[in-house]
Amino acid sequence: MNVLLIEDEPKTSSFLKAFLEENNIYCKICQDVDDALNVLLKDHFDIIVTDIIMPGKSGLELVKTIRERKIKSPVLVISALGETEHKVQGLNVGADDYLPKPFDLNEFLARISALYRRSKMSNLSTEKLQFKDLELNLSSMEVIREGNSIVLSPKEFNLLAYLVRNQGRVVPKSELLEQVWNLGNGINTNVVEVYINYVRKKVDKNYPIKYLHTLHGIGYVIKTEKMLE
Repeated sequence: MNVLLIEDEPKTSSFLKAFLEENNIYCKICQDVDDALNVLLKDHFDIIVTDIIMPGKSGLELVKTIRERKIKSPVLVISALGETEHKVQGLNVGADDYLPKPFDLNEFLARISALYRRSKMSNLSTEKLQFKDLELNLSSMEVIREGNSIVLSPKEFNLLAYLVRNQGRVVPKSELLEQVWNLGNGINTNVVEVYINYVRKKVDKNYPIKYLHTLHGIGYVIKTEKMLE
């Protein structure tokens, strides 16, 4: 496994690099976002770890930019900004996980190892999900409906894929927060509603038969029958 660490605090970056290399993980350090972008355009990394607050552009800007450029490496955001709103912001722009500082090194290792395993399983998978004329290719993250290509962000794709996997079953908001965003119960955020709206506009808007339905106060479901929304 090789890791790109974006961290402007020299003591922290050196400490984490030494820890990772003790565990046989190659680690390259960048101290700002522009440097990291230059490196990512040339080399592939299995995992990207970035702080939020850095000189110049923030780590969140980095995540947003690499997702726009179709760089799919899993991203772990680490930050002393541990409030829920910062965690949600990180996940909203395309990060895969968030770890507040200070953190236990064993948890840090477990988080990046889990992201690595998940990524490898996804890359090896050629599984396709299908509901009626809606098809999702899990390896390429391509979405097709009635032969038309639909472009979704990674988080939009993961949300739609989870609902299609559970087609016909009403999926509660709390389950989506946990399974798609890695957020626990009790967190007050409208991120699910926002992303449901994004996906609905792309998947349903131009088609007479709607697939994505909302049961207010209950959850969301993929099915063809018209439902009370």
